[in-house]
Amino acid sequence: VQLVESGGGLVQPGGSLRLSCAASGFTFSSYAMSWYRQAPEKARERVASINIHGTNTDYSDSVKGRFAISRDNAKNTVYLRMNSLKPEDTAVYYCGQGWALPPALIGTWGQGTQVTVSS
Repeated sequence: VQLVESGGGLVQPGGSLRLSCAASGFTFSSYAMSWYRQAPEKARERVASINIHGTNTDYSDSVKGRFAISRDNAKNTVYLRMNSLKPEDTAVYYCGQGWALPPALIGTWGQGTQVTVSS
């Protein structure tokens, strides 16, 4: 299993970013996928999840209405569109296999991608 996150960067409050997670080493279309994040000195938390067909999604309360998770099974990639970004969204973002699993149950992590929201 290999997961490679990309698309992070520095953005002003209110701005947008789209993160990508390229997956390999497993049958991507057979797994729900989730995004997680870890802010400095805080525990890793789940942000969003998507089912195998992309027809059902779920979000944490902190990002609901601002973030959108999607996937392209032909490209083995899951995305996270982030709008109306706030300073408290600053974190390293990771993707993981599974639907809304606690971070402790995720077997493989990528290197993550840093998102910094600051003016």
